[in-house]
Amino acid sequence: MRVAGATLPRMTFNRDWEAQAENWLAWARTPGHDAYWRYRDTFFALVPPPRAATLEVGCGEGRVARDLAARGHRVTAVDASPTLLSAAAAADPEGRYVLADAAELPFDEASFDLVVAYNSLMDVQDMPGAVREAARVLRPDGHLCVCVTHPLADAGRFAASGADAPFVIEGSYLETQRFEGTFEHDGLCMTFCGWSYPLEAYSRALEAVGLRIEALREPGVPAEEVERHPEEAPWRRLPMFLMLRAAL
Repeated sequence: MRVAGATLPRMTFNRDWEAQAENWLAWARTPGHDAYWRYRDTFFALVPPPRAATLEVGCGEGRVARDLAARGHRVTAVDASPTLLSAAAAADPEGRYVLADAAELPFDEASFDLVVAYNSLMDVQDMPGAVREAARVLRPDGHLCVCVTHPLADAGRFAASGADAPFVIEGSYLETQRFEGTFEHDGLCMTFCGWSYPLEAYSRALEAVGLRIEALREPGVPAEEVERHPEEAPWRRLPMFLMLRAAL
């Protein structure tokens, strides 16, 4: 287990994750409890084969880093929550975990072949800064693989239960907005806090640093999941997540 870090010089990360660390550990480490288990295969299909060095930005309790390592990647993982980072390192004694801010990474330019940001870019206030740092540490032929809550899903809500429930957007989709929501499921409770960015904001952040989108996915919830959990049926019509692979 290797954990490195120091006092963070510029806190652009979401401080709420440290406050919710124990709740997130219970939520994320209950097998099959949340959407990760239903969507991860679609995401990993976008990830290039492992090369010399992979960086995960916003690793949380470490499940993506562990899944990357299981697929042959040599992973360095960073997070700004000390509690979650320690838990990630404890679960992966062979891994390298670094306390760091996504918008000020403590690595040299061109240090990594691949940067992964799985459901973390919407948790940093300076999302363009995090993308800029990801591009800085990528090698010239490197890739950035991203999953975020779909900007459309973040912008509204289903007005009722049921497969055909209308989806309602109140306010402006085009503005970056603070998001906060508390969810309870099977006896567990988690408050998610972050920012809702429109799709154009992500695209402009990539454009600004010369990253071009190679592949983009908007997966619906798998049909077999709806059979087990009928309340998930509306997510067959609307994507919960946006996934992409970009290259320098």
